[in-house]
Amino acid sequence: MQIVRADGVAEQARIDEMKQRAAKNNAQIDRAVADILQDIAENGYAAVEKYSLQFDGAAPREITGEELDKAVAQCQPDVVDALRQAEENIRSYHEKMLVSTWEYERRPGERLGQLVRGLRRVGIYVPGGTAAYPSSVLMNAVPAKVAGVQEIIMVTPPTENLNVAVLAAARIAGVDRVIAVGGVQAIGALAHGAGFIPRVDKIVGPGNAYVASAKRQVFGLVDIDMIAGPSEVLVIADKTANPVYVAADLLSQAEHDVLASVTLVTDDMALAQQVKQQAEEQMEQLERRDIMKQSWEQFGSILVFDSLADACRMGNEIAPEHLEIYTEHPRDLLPLIENAGAIFLGGYAPEPLGDYMAGPSHVLPTSGTARFFSPLSVDTFLKKTSLIEYTPAALERVSDQVIALARNEKLTAHANSILVRFPK
Repeated sequence: MQIVRADGVAEQARIDEMKQRAAKNNAQIDRAVADILQDIAENGYAAVEKYSLQFDGAAPREITGEELDKAVAQCQPDVVDALRQAEENIRSYHEKMLVSTWEYERRPGERLGQLVRGLRRVGIYVPGGTAAYPSSVLMNAVPAKVAGVQEIIMVTPPTENLNVAVLAAARIAGVDRVIAVGGVQAIGALAHGAGFIPRVDKIVGPGNAYVASAKRQVFGLVDIDMIAGPSEVLVIADKTANPVYVAADLLSQAEHDVLASVTLVTDDMALAQQVKQQAEEQMEQLERRDIMKQSWEQFGSILVFDSLADACRMGNEIAPEHLEIYTEHPRDLLPLIENAGAIFLGGYAPEPLGDYMAGPSHVLPTSGTARFFSPLSVDTFLKKTSLIEYTPAALERVSDQVIALARNEKLTAHANSILVRFPK
């Protein structure tokens, strides 16, 4: 990774690289996914079972409550303790943001409001294999529980040995049903309903390129959370930052994926040089160094700006998934930040704290979508319905205005709906 002094061109090139990285889309994958989804739409469970046997070597099956309890017992005690504490933290955080049904009387006879209710049924996709993350189970399921979702269905590939920590997390989070089915066939089953796998109202959770494509293609038939891209972190730091900590935080994201993006922006060249050296040294001691090296070389950058205000402007252009502000007075920069999935303030709020324990969900908008998307939260699982109630006098008071607008739009039946109540 080279250290580059920002000059109005270098940083823009960096932003362009990130956009191109995020925009890569495999048309071949999309076509293959579309064929599988069409087969499932037409043939239901028979198609789901066929693809499950073909790709995973096992038919879908329900994981029993006894198996979930056994997983909790088999899981390492320190991991169970950590999962329970994380569940408590996530729940307490999301309870703070929970909104409720409300009503008010605007004028005499005009009563308005909003019904706020949890979705009826939600599907959570949990990857298997090396990408099986129990923390993601909690970060998706607990906000859904707080929102009042009536039934949470978790799907995960039917590997020979299901991840014990993932199953334990499902039990701790209060997932209602766990079904061993993965890949595109799991998304198709949840979107259409197939055999004992029920249709859901929304699908959330990460997956590989095929799962991401499937989620994108079923959107509209069901809702989805977002299409997540490779992980990313942007660190804004000044001369007071500890370079050991900054390097470690950058590497914590670089180990996710060879496409992960890690960026340091600073106004101090000395810090930039120290972080670069620290990262190279630390990387050699870490297990996933091969992945980190590729991420670091392809999508890592250190940019030195004349001021932290300039650094913040670049941060807003990138709109990163994770933004760490590691400066002497980090809150002073908050008014300058417009776009970020999650903001971590100071040297003792590293990004992994958010991944596992702080409370806000780690399911965050990536690839610049923090400009218009929000993190997964209790709001993700709520639906809101408008309430309108008028008395005869209140409706008559606005009847002429309703009729005028309806006639202006040449919708005479709309006008007639009012006229039959109050003939002119």
